[in-house]
Amino acid sequence: MIEVKRFVCNMLQENAYVVSDETREAVIIDCGALYDEERRAIVNYIESHHLKPVRLLSTHGHFDHNFGNDTIWLTYGLKPEVAAEDKELMDLKTQVEQMIGTGYEHDVPPIGRFLSKDETIKFGNHQLAILPTPGHTPGSITFYCESEDTAFTGDTLFHMSIGRTDFPGGSWTQMANSLKNVLGRLPATTKVYTGHGEPTTIGEELRYNPYMR
Repeated sequence: MIEVKRFVCNMLQENAYVVSDETREAVIIDCGALYDEERRAIVNYIESHHLKPVRLLSTHGHFDHNFGNDTIWLTYGLKPEVAAEDKELMDLKTQVEQMIGTGYEHDVPPIGRFLSKDETIKFGNHQLAILPTPGHTPGSITFYCESEDTAFTGDTLFHMSIGRTDFPGGSWTQMANSLKNVLGRLPATTKVYTGHGEPTTIGEELRYNPYMR
């Protein structure tokens, strides 16, 4: 069984996740920790639970989901992994300056590798499939653990809402396809851990979320 720990981070209330299992191996998904107390909270959780992080994963390249990558890099030697289509977004200093008009003081770790739909993320006794779900960004992906009926959707699907498509590189056409033909085809029981807000299920979103109908 996997253990999912959520940390609400930065000024945009982004959800960062530490996902582990009985082996104590863990993956970190969307480490958006910006402030010192957020960074410490994640490291303290990992250390106090005697976890061994093995991968640092990004559902997409927006800054609010990657602010804390340098802490994970410096502490555990892990570089962020993201879809190649979001490569340019991972230049956080430029992105922050362009999108919110301020500087970003932390180091930006190099990209560890580019993720593709043909590979599987393995940790402990579990694995995550990579589902391309573009629309919010060109390289948005969902991490899906079939054995645990769990998906991490980043900013593609929220509880009763979806991510914006009006940022550079966004596409409503791609978003609609991702919702209907990728996420909408997962089992209704699938638990969804979103990039912002509370968890939900595919079934609840199919029933009540107007963007999923």
